[in-house]
Amino acid sequence: MGRPTIADIARQAGVSKGAVSFALNGRPGVSEATRARILRVAEEMNWRPHSAARALGGARSDAVGLVIARPARTIGVEPFFSQLLSGLQAVLSASSIALHLMVVEDTAAEIEVYRGWASEHRVDGFIVVDLQVKDPRLPVLDELGLPAVVLGGPGKGGNQLRIWADDREAMLSIVDYLAAIGHRRIAHLAGLPHFQHTQRRIRALRDASRRLGLEEAVSVPTDFSDAEGAAATRTLLSRAKRPTAIVYDSDVMAVAGLGVAGEMGVAVPGELSIVSFDDSVLARIVHPPLTALSRDTFALGEQVARSLLAALDEPGPGRDLQMPTPRLTVRESTSPPGGTPAASLSGSPTGSPGGSPASSRAGSPARADAAHIVDSGSEPV
Repeated sequence: MGRPTIADIARQAGVSKGAVSFALNGRPGVSEATRARILRVAEEMNWRPHSAARALGGARSDAVGLVIARPARTIGVEPFFSQLLSGLQAVLSASSIALHLMVVEDTAAEIEVYRGWASEHRVDGFIVVDLQVKDPRLPVLDELGLPAVVLGGPGKGGNQLRIWADDREAMLSIVDYLAAIGHRRIAHLAGLPHFQHTQRRIRALRDASRRLGLEEAVSVPTDFSDAEGAAATRTLLSRAKRPTAIVYDSDVMAVAGLGVAGEMGVAVPGELSIVSFDDSVLARIVHPPLTALSRDTFALGEQVARSLLAALDEPGPGRDLQMPTPRLTVRESTSPPGGTPAASLSGSPTGSPGGSPASSRAGSPARADAAHIVDSGSEPV
């Protein structure tokens, strides 16, 4: 039997469809005995209101939407998204709000899902991830008129709430730390080049390289997958003058890179230091455990969900909410080139000699001509 309808309930209860509608919606027009009978029949038939029909009548759908335009295989192995989703669900479930999740292949498909869900009244609002350079999704969200929370950088215009952390400052903390312990050739295995956070990280490395006078600083865009992370690492380590440190934009790529280093006989951290932009259980249980930027991604998901629920209750103009910058946690995957793991060198939070990496920024020599940067050249708006 298919989904029961009001007509099915009316037939079973021996009343009109109008009487069923009055009873189910708590409206006057039927006796209390008839109302009780109708509600009992509806319960026995496991009837539930149709979300689209309720929305067309002005009621909420009690659901929010999240569409992710990345390869499904990549999403399935990335701890960041599992922690983010867990945080979202913790808050949404407590409020009996469903999360509609769909993984699509590209931005055009993502926009089509937004339009479809909005026109069908499937969701009351959206959560948007992976903010892009000149992002085409934002004007569409403004056009649809539903509340949205964007997880990404600070914005200009638009009605969405932006929740973000300072990727630039986070990358600078990594590069300053690596330079402070003696690294002069640093590679960065970046994410997709059209993401704003990828561009901010690439530019931060470029700027730090000039300020610190590094011999080489190279950014290589990838799709965040372990396969591309491994392939790019293999290419870098096959060079005659290979980097002494590699920064990975995800923990999955960093672990893949660690495996390639072992395969090629490159000692970590003695010959190669590895840093992950994401911390996770995965980063902590490998050997050696990975130096990484740590933040509470579960709490980030909770904040995103709370912000969207607040926007549903009281819609308003877009604004920015900056979260704490991820902090560098030093473990055994980093050391001075050819030296002792840096985690054993100091009791400071970063393990860097002579204090915080930020203290090395002022007065550093500038050698812009010594840095080699590979990036897409695009700038966020």
